[in-house]
Amino acid sequence: MSNEQGFLRISIAATIVVAALGVVFGILSGSFSIAFDGVYSLADAAMTGLALWVSSLIIRSTQSDARSGRIRNRFTMGFWHLEPIVLMLNGCLLMTVGVYALISAIISILSGGHGLRFGMAVAYSAATLLVCMIMAVLGIRLNRRINSDFVSLDIKAWIMSGGIAFALLIAFMVGIAVQETPAAWLASYMDPVVLTLVCLVMIPLPIGTVWKALTEILLIAPVELQEHVDRVAAEMVGRLGFLSHRAYVARVGRATQIELYFIVPEGLPPKTVEEWDALRDEIGEAIGDESANRWLTIAFTADAEWAE
Repeated sequence: MSNEQGFLRISIAATIVVAALGVVFGILSGSFSIAFDGVYSLADAAMTGLALWVSSLIIRSTQSDARSGRIRNRFTMGFWHLEPIVLMLNGCLLMTVGVYALISAIISILSGGHGLRFGMAVAYSAATLLVCMIMAVLGIRLNRRINSDFVSLDIKAWIMSGGIAFALLIAFMVGIAVQETPAAWLASYMDPVVLTLVCLVMIPLPIGTVWKALTEILLIAPVELQEHVDRVAAEMVGRLGFLSHRAYVARVGRATQIELYFIVPEGLPPKTVEEWDALRDEIGEAIGDESANRWLTIAFTADAEWAE
């Protein structure tokens, strides 16, 4: 639980347990909403497993052992591009499952609802709510330190699952309360109505993650990063007497990709390779955020076409 991969492994195990309970209790209690919760958890477990695989590939590609070297030789551009793809696929899948459940719930309401065994439904909802709360709290504490998009999305999934469980718990308890009253007819509608409300809340939640992942897949330049690199490059252009610069930036998952070209005057006095490298080091330090996840290319040319 001290790193991204450890948390994702625990999350997968917990999700599979919750999913299995959801499917079993959904069948035994006759609750569509509980069965949906189980299916939703299975989808989430599959996506978390995929996220764990991508995370391990990214980490392995930055290591220096022989196996990692072979991986880098085959995938010379790294695996960062897989991260937003997985995040987008995850978010779209969760929204799709929610839309399908919403349609099913509306059909059930229009058909007059259905009966269910409230005692079993309450037991499942309470147990699931407890698991979701524990996993969400553990994830939030861990992500304050590691700031992982994968863990962040997994936390959102646990919060959504916890919201579903809490809504189900309240609805089933209300269903038990009205069974021996003149409002007993409401009990048949409790399951599809609460599922409808949960879906309406749940469906929009992954939209932010999907949009962020889409901007990274399309290599849309982050405004703050672009402004920062342009500011550093402009200072260097003014101080060193260069003509101009061209900066190309993108953020792909946890990686920051920067290509920086300086247009120098023709006939500039020659420098040694060591001097150019020292200048690159200076520019790299000014840009900051040096790590295995920063891809920085700095070039100097007197022909502007090389920078276009």
